[in-house]
Amino acid sequence: MHNVLVTGGSRGIGLAIVRRIAAAGYNVIAVARSESDALRETIGNVIRQGTGGLHFRAFDLSDTDAIPAFVKGVRDEFGAIYGLVNNAGIGTEGLLATMHNSEIEALLRLNVLSPVILTKYVVRHMMADGAGRIINMSSIIATTGYNGLSVYGATKAAATGFTRSLAREVGKLGITVNAIAPGFVDTELTQSLSDDQRKRIAGRSALRPSTPAIRHELIALVLVQIATERSRISMVIRDLSFTQGLRTRYFNRRQTEIGVFPSGRGGTR
Repeated sequence: MHNVLVTGGSRGIGLAIVRRIAAAGYNVIAVARSESDALRETIGNVIRQGTGGLHFRAFDLSDTDAIPAFVKGVRDEFGAIYGLVNNAGIGTEGLLATMHNSEIEALLRLNVLSPVILTKYVVRHMMADGAGRIINMSSIIATTGYNGLSVYGATKAAATGFTRSLAREVGKLGITVNAIAPGFVDTELTQSLSDDQRKRIAGRSALRPSTPAIRHELIALVLVQIATERSRISMVIRDLSFTQGLRTRYFNRRQTEIGVFPSGRGGTR
């Protein structure tokens, strides 16, 4: 049973992801600073169903100096890490001119530096194993931009650029690197935004299912599909739509663009 490490796996999109991956028969290690009641319940359900595995390991990803030892500990306990989902992140909102330097540093540390360093220590062993799946969570804000989210947008643009270049580095070794850039999803990351701001951002996205839970499940379903052993394509999914289809630019292992999956009615925004 392949091991998959999922950061930010205790709630929201991350929790939906760990549920889906475990249901697909993988052994999932969910990483967060603390275990939520929902994750604890999910672990119990996975044990009863017996289809995969799900474990929680507490770790503060902002402590980047401790990441090498953490990865070693996971490998020593569970064995080789086949998949890595860099889902953890924060979404502090604010105008650049008035944001405190500590807020900017925190965004860059958790959204950029932490996943890059974590991937570094995981992908080394994937390269030796000759197989692996890495998925990064980006955002449509990285390409569309939005007032008051300049630093957040910069971190998500970094995730997209990181994905494209790393795919070139490791694709020939049997490792795929993908990024998912959903439209607006109502999670704890967006709670600092006003209702008006959330509505305006949501209006620019093709992702419009009826509830946050359905949004989370949709993203998790797409993620599982591109993380399977059969998948050999590295891609950047720009936006997801529950009712309007899926649009993505897709690439071969050498990251040469070979096409665009068409969206359904209305396209992406």
